[in-house]
Amino acid sequence: MCGINGIFHLQSQRKIDTHVITKMRDSLEHRGPDDKGIFVENNIGLGHRRLSILDVSAAGHQPFLSDDERFVMVYNGEIYNFKEFYPELKSNGFDIKTGSDTEVLLKLFQLHGSKMLHRLNGMFAFAIWDKLKKQLTVVRDRMGVKPLYCSFYNESFYFASEQKALFTAGLPLKVAQDGIEEYIFNRFVAGDNTLYENIKKVLPGHIMTIHEGGKVVNEKWWDLITEIQNQPRIENPIEWFRETFDDSVKLRMVSDVPVGILLSGGLDSSSILASLNEQKYKNIETFNIGFKEEEHNESHLAKMLTEKFDYRFNTLKLEDQDLYENLVKATYFQDEPIMHLNEPHLLAISELAKPKVKVLLSGEGADELMGGYVRYKALQFPSILSSISSIGSLGGFEKKPRYEKLIRYAKISKKQDLIMYNSCNIYPEDISKVYGIHNEPKNEFRRKTYKEAKELYPDNLRRQALYFDQQTYLRSLLYRNDRATMGASIECREPFLDQRLIAGLGSLDDKWLFTGKKGKFILKTAMENRLPEAILKFKKVGLSAPWGDYLVKSPAFKDELESFSKSEIFKIPYLENINSAKLIKNLQQGDTRMVSYIMPLFMMHIWMKSYTTKF
Repeated sequence: MCGINGIFHLQSQRKIDTHVITKMRDSLEHRGPDDKGIFVENNIGLGHRRLSILDVSAAGHQPFLSDDERFVMVYNGEIYNFKEFYPELKSNGFDIKTGSDTEVLLKLFQLHGSKMLHRLNGMFAFAIWDKLKKQLTVVRDRMGVKPLYCSFYNESFYFASEQKALFTAGLPLKVAQDGIEEYIFNRFVAGDNTLYENIKKVLPGHIMTIHEGGKVVNEKWWDLITEIQNQPRIENPIEWFRETFDDSVKLRMVSDVPVGILLSGGLDSSSILASLNEQKYKNIETFNIGFKEEEHNESHLAKMLTEKFDYRFNTLKLEDQDLYENLVKATYFQDEPIMHLNEPHLLAISELAKPKVKVLLSGEGADELMGGYVRYKALQFPSILSSISSIGSLGGFEKKPRYEKLIRYAKISKKQDLIMYNSCNIYPEDISKVYGIHNEPKNEFRRKTYKEAKELYPDNLRRQALYFDQQTYLRSLLYRNDRATMGASIECREPFLDQRLIAGLGSLDDKWLFTGKKGKFILKTAMENRLPEAILKFKKVGLSAPWGDYLVKSPAFKDELESFSKSEIFKIPYLENINSAKLIKNLQQGDTRMVSYIMPLFMMHIWMKSYTTKF
């Protein structure tokens, strides 16, 4: 696990400034405090910061050169099945000189080129410079677990694990109009765009080849629809799931340093812990974030399960000044305004874990793969939604936040919009009324993804929503996980995102996902002999926090709320119709509905105040 960066001047006569490559690299020091390296040759420069996980010796130093010195690679991630390739490489004349997956990855590329990517089980973002062909190849893993940003600027190609490295190299920090529109309406920017002008993401499952002179080839090397359609029929889904999941967990324990687990106490992370226990792993450290508010807290379950399996439990609560300070730090690591609202908590728990482990397992992906979100239920019977919309009332239940949100959601009439805004907290009509912003974003990537979802799962809104989230919302969660854990120099691994599980679950009938009240039927059934009833039947909480209380009661946030009312963000033309004073007053008078409207703006305020001033 590492931070990678590079510059490729597309005109061969331009020379790389070593100082710039070094500055870019060292802006990513938190991603790799164990080692650092650069490679500079004429018009190409590569940088690397290393977090040593596999073969912690100097043999894994990067940039990594092939034995014939033709290829140079910088690589961020892990190939969990790298040892499987030893016999093949040796039979083709390659000597294995290290115990690192880095060497295996580069030698596989030498042997097979990009055709070997399908055989990798892992998470990765890497760049390989070919000295002979004068071309740079950049690759990203299937689901986007590892980030990679890029920009064509001043006849050069820049890339890095985080946007801050690009700004450090001198690229202008300028917010894109489409970016801010998506942030307001959709919570995050989807597809290859970002919040910033002229900064793109390399899309998951894609490979880019940049040739000297400027020719660019962008190809998709992994396609989820194709994988689902080509998935052989699964005869015994429960048995298949349990065996594949256990193997995925086992692969993600491959490490030369200690591995722990982010344990909320919910079904997903508890299933990972139960798998570790089933496979007789010992001395596991679990890490948990607790809340004093009972409706947000699952700590008692996490503690109970940890003790049941004779593992070690670690927990903390994050409040008041500590929460505020972690919010500012998390915003720096995220590079954009935070939007899941639990980024500070994940950063804090990662910092708690750092003295004990270098790797954390996470339950991310289970909800999007197996229908775990309550919000999917609304899509089962669209006709009921339209009835709620016409009635405009749920017999008094609308005073409860979940039902009040359902009434607002029910006002959406188009099926496409029901999918596109399913993961949002506020909807276009709300934004029009409260913010005075009336035009929805272009949302080209989301519209394209919805079209794919509709073709894959015709007349099935819930399955369409799962596919849609896997291509959009889940990616935003993976960015969050990567930044929050790497902010504390810890690697995060997601066992549910093994490609075998992704394709297999996508091919199963609805009943394996949606049976029962809470979704994830296949997971609950597979785990019913491993987990106690208290966890199998506990109401889903997720990592949520009482932000409304923080803003009006916590001294650190009360002061910031005053600053927010006069924030520079309201000078942005797009946001100039928002009445911040009215929003704050309503919240202070006890209208908790305002939290959903204030938080995106408040987090943008924190970002503008604490992040944009650094570059």
